[in-house]
Amino acid sequence: MARARSKLSAGTVVLDCEGLVRWCQVDQRVTAIVREAQANDFRVVVSAMTPIEAQNVRVKSDRLTWHLSRLKVEPVTEEVCVRAIELLREARLHGHKYAIDAVVAATALRAVRPVIVLTSDEDDMSTLCGKAVKVVGV
Repeated sequence: MARARSKLSAGTVVLDCEGLVRWCQVDQRVTAIVREAQANDFRVVVSAMTPIEAQNVRVKSDRLTWHLSRLKVEPVTEEVCVRAIELLREARLHGHKYAIDAVVAATALRAVRPVIVLTSDEDDMSTLCGKAVKVVGV
């Protein structure tokens, strides 16, 4: 029997720090989105910066390691770095407050489309990604 087609079709889900933390904490909504994405051949990814940002007392390291093993950690290449700088300049943002968001946005913008970003910072991520990426608040 064929599996019913969901609302998602092959593409990419990008987790920012809060998305990753909530997935590690088994947040029902985030877990459901990730499971549906994986069941429908979406790639679930994080920037290599995201686990660094997520590593704190809210997430046990063994739980973080387990969850990271189930997704793709995208490297911060020179191309991603250059694109993140461009995004910050275009949005007239700067400083450490926006640096990791810009790297996540640059990662999302080069991912297989359609792209969904799960984030707690909808405004900044929408500003950085524009209309090319669907930003979903968590």
